Amino acid sequence: MDGVLWYVLTGTSGGQNRLRLLRALRDRPRNANRLASDLDLDYTTVRHHLSVLAEHDLITNTGDTYGVIYQITPAVVDNWDVIERIEQEYTDTPISS
Repeated sequence: MDGVLWYVLTGTSGGQNRLRLLRALRDRPRNANRLASDLDLDYTTVRHHLSVLAEHDLITNTGDTYGVIYQITPAVVDNWDVIERIEQEYTDTPISS
């Protein structure tokens, strides 16, 4: 899991947005529209990053097409310390939700 988190959050473009999404989903599950609104990001950008996170098994989703709700996986919860270490090493300022 460590390697996946490092790759998705630092090894590809958009890592900071994916970090923000994970932090938001850690607070509570949400749909893409709510995430876009809460994080002041474009909806299509959010959908792209959610797809990347899902592809790497960092989030799961439930519900129908429009009302799909996303949440972080238990593995992400168990490895949250890795995410915090990544945030400290690769961002100028910690990203709060």
